[in-house]
Amino acid sequence: MVKVLFVCMGNICRSPMAEGAFRAAAQKAGVLDKLTIDSAGTIGYHAGSAPDSRAQATAKKRGVDISGQRSRKVTDEDFEDFDYILAMDHDNMTDLTERCPEEHRHKLSLFLSHAPGMPFHEMPDPYYGHHSQFDDCYAAAMDASDGLLAKIREKHF
Repeated sequence: MVKVLFVCMGNICRSPMAEGAFRAAAQKAGVLDKLTIDSAGTIGYHAGSAPDSRAQATAKKRGVDISGQRSRKVTDEDFEDFDYILAMDHDNMTDLTERCPEEHRHKLSLFLSHAPGMPFHEMPDPYYGHHSQFDDCYAAAMDASDGLLAKIREKHF
């Protein structure tokens, strides 16, 4: 079982959408049963909350239901338990790197670095932006999900 964790700051917008997009890509590829997929935040402010309603609506437009997800904060155990830990932006990556034991740092990467042809590596936080920014983030998450899934399939399956 390959374990994948998506991380943003509050775990209510970007990482839940990334989790949903990746889960959908894995299901379409027929490998969902070989993966454990989760998301978390670098802060615990929203712990226990469902994803932002705009994130849910954006995913739902694409046939993906993320309403059952609940926000949680990254734990020290996550660094050992997960094989891939994907940060949504450089700030998240810095927070993760500072907490992550040296022997697990190879598991960390920026999620959008797995998107072939993506002109940027950070997923902008749509929380304070226009609803269309959620659409842009979800589209980027779908591209990065395909790239990450191809990497995982090549290495593990």
